[in-house]
Amino acid sequence: MNTVELLVNVTPNETRLALVEAGTLKEIHIERTTKQGIVSNIYKGKVIRVLPGMQSAFVDIGLEKAGFLHAADIVSHTECVDENEKKQFVAKDISELVREGQDIIVQVVKDPLGTKGAKLTTDITLPSRYLVFMPENSHVGVSQRIEGEEERERLKEFVLPLCDELGGFIIRTAAEGANEDELIQDAAFLKRLWCKILERKSRKKAPAVLYEELAPTQRLLRDFIGKKFDIIYIDSQQCFVEVQAFTRCFMPELTDKLYHYRGENPLFDLHSVEIGIKQALQTRVDLKSGAYLIIEQTEAMTTIDINTGAFVGHHNLEETIFNTNIEAAKAIAHQLQLRNLGGMILIDFIDMQSDEHRERVLSSLRQALAEDRVKTNVNGFTQLGLVEMTRKRTRESLAHILCCECPSCKGRGSVKSLETVSYEISREIIRINHLFKSKEFIVYASPAVAEYLITEECHGLIAELEVFISKQIQIKSEQFYTQEQFDVIAI
Repeated sequence: MNTVELLVNVTPNETRLALVEAGTLKEIHIERTTKQGIVSNIYKGKVIRVLPGMQSAFVDIGLEKAGFLHAADIVSHTECVDENEKKQFVAKDISELVREGQDIIVQVVKDPLGTKGAKLTTDITLPSRYLVFMPENSHVGVSQRIEGEEERERLKEFVLPLCDELGGFIIRTAAEGANEDELIQDAAFLKRLWCKILERKSRKKAPAVLYEELAPTQRLLRDFIGKKFDIIYIDSQQCFVEVQAFTRCFMPELTDKLYHYRGENPLFDLHSVEIGIKQALQTRVDLKSGAYLIIEQTEAMTTIDINTGAFVGHHNLEETIFNTNIEAAKAIAHQLQLRNLGGMILIDFIDMQSDEHRERVLSSLRQALAEDRVKTNVNGFTQLGLVEMTRKRTRESLAHILCCECPSCKGRGSVKSLETVSYEISREIIRINHLFKSKEFIVYASPAVAEYLITEECHGLIAELEVFISKQIQIKSEQFYTQEQFDVIAI
């Protein structure tokens, strides 16, 4: 039975949500009060710099880094509207659209990532259960995922009269089958919310926040529209009460599926989520067949390499390679979703001679990615035999949230060998010996380097150096030194 569970773990400064399907961890969402996501927040900002050469502007929204607003993002919402319903917009020159010192209402579409500020748009949207409100836009759009023409027209007939001078709507996928009263209630709620935002705009000076997104749990439930949850466990009494009130108002079908977890064992331990998170931070992913993936995330892109490992197959080599790649394609789709990897992704499948096998592997990858809520695009094999694809990036990856740069290797992913550090120490001793008069030297190094220097593995380096400079050299171990760290003291 394919049971779908949502697990919510709440501590004073952190909320974690895990989506578990048939016992497998599919997604993990982590939000900390110190690094709370700001996607969908609405701000009254001030334009602080206009860059005609980049067709963009920097907007102060009250954060550490100014937000980035491109000329193309000063347009009306068209993302989930059917092609036949889209309006045609021509982006003007940025200098004609905004000016320095101007107050402007913007919404965050991407959280700040690394050294980059938040990505902004003037295309304000407010989502609810069935509708997305578009201020100052009388258009009614319908989600592309509602395919039946009769249902599309039925919904549009209900929603079109709800448009007025305040704005228009996009009908979300979840609205399929909804009745008129439900749509009217949604529209009324969104209009009240927009009026409150306008009221705040009139009395607040830029930069100021006008609207903040829902709490993590409520937001995720709203974004998981269409997902059939069997059960939702929440281990916090306060969070449980808040979510219960939210679902009664917006998602009544989920209210009976909410449970306040009071067990002695931690909720995430009980469902092996902690183990899943730990594995999702590893570079290597082992597959059931014995093959494995190597996933490496860099600033520019994510690369994935497939290796047969211990998998030797039962038939010929070509069949073994094909079966490994098929298994890897499904695992890759899962890992991209679990780790929330976005941007450009290059996949190095094991070389296949058959064009049919290559197409079947691509088809398997696309099919596995179809279950991902985040937009993906597989471009196929490049001339070098790599599969090039993209996955929309809306928030930081799991590794960026949970990890930081290694203080020893400084992000290189490797450290200098014992032999290399030993020769560096040797050169430093010789350099200092030329500069200062001294009787002897003391070398402080990490335990591993210190042991290497005084053992035969170093091939008598220290002994030969003592003869070369005619001075004694003492080696002392410093427990808290990293492998590359050392000090040479002249006495």
